[in-house]
Amino acid sequence: MADITATFPRPTIKWNETAAGGYVVLALVVLIWAGFALTMRAMGKSPLATADVALIRFAVPVVALLPLLFGRLHLLRQVDRKTVLLVLAGGVPFYFIASAGAKLTSAAYVGALIPGTTPLAMALISRVFMGRRLSTRQALPIGLILGGVVLMIAGQRHAVTADTLRGVGLLLLASLIWAGYTIGLRQTGLDAISNGLLLSIGSLVTIVPMMLVGLVGSNFGHFSVGEALPYVLVQGVGTGLISTLGYAFAISRLGASRSATIGSLSPALTSLLAIPLLGESLAVATAIAVVLMTFGVILANRTGERVPA
Repeated sequence: MADITATFPRPTIKWNETAAGGYVVLALVVLIWAGFALTMRAMGKSPLATADVALIRFAVPVVALLPLLFGRLHLLRQVDRKTVLLVLAGGVPFYFIASAGAKLTSAAYVGALIPGTTPLAMALISRVFMGRRLSTRQALPIGLILGGVVLMIAGQRHAVTADTLRGVGLLLLASLIWAGYTIGLRQTGLDAISNGLLLSIGSLVTIVPMMLVGLVGSNFGHFSVGEALPYVLVQGVGTGLISTLGYAFAISRLGASRSATIGSLSPALTSLLAIPLLGESLAVATAIAVVLMTFGVILANRTGERVPA
């Protein structure tokens, strides 16, 4: 008897419906995260001020996602004020503190200390503000992260200056703010687009008045489109749009744990890309520290302290 199903065309599976599509998008997201750290470091040699780059970072997603705002207004209005403040802390405050830390250190420090210490910062916040104790499963990853931080500084003590230590302190503070932002994202109950709108619109409403009244310096009008283009692509389109939506897509195809584990490779990628792109050297101690922190974040992701984009 003939197989009657042979007379019907088999449904084709599109690439974006497979795990392979998730891996492709996630690889792009990790590359963008590394690019974010590199551009934060490169700002020190750019004619653009921090406020100019921040404006680009938040204006691009607002313009792109604005048509989707009105259908989500009722959801945004339901988020309580404390959670909104936590999310907005990951905007302008994080940006300026991370930028100040980047100017005093290197791309390897930026790429490792911010995403690499976020699980540690989240554990600290949970302990101080929520009364949660450190579990035995968290001890090893947090120990690896702490060891990486100590090695990153002590391993190059001959080259560490007072400015370097100030930069490390600022980057660790940025990591603490990012951890609070991460907790805020969990509490909003919103989808990726709604969270992106909340962060971008709130940050844009904050940064524009600060620039207009002179609270933050701006070089607007003193740089070319060509000089601003890398920041438009990496910070605005890349970080603001693709990484936010792409990470959510990757989670839907690969799962949160696997996506977060692969995402943990961004500090190592940042350190490697900084060598040819920014001309920075990578000391042996720094490389080992980055590896320790990367493994620490991977283990933390597997024990529940996941670090989102």
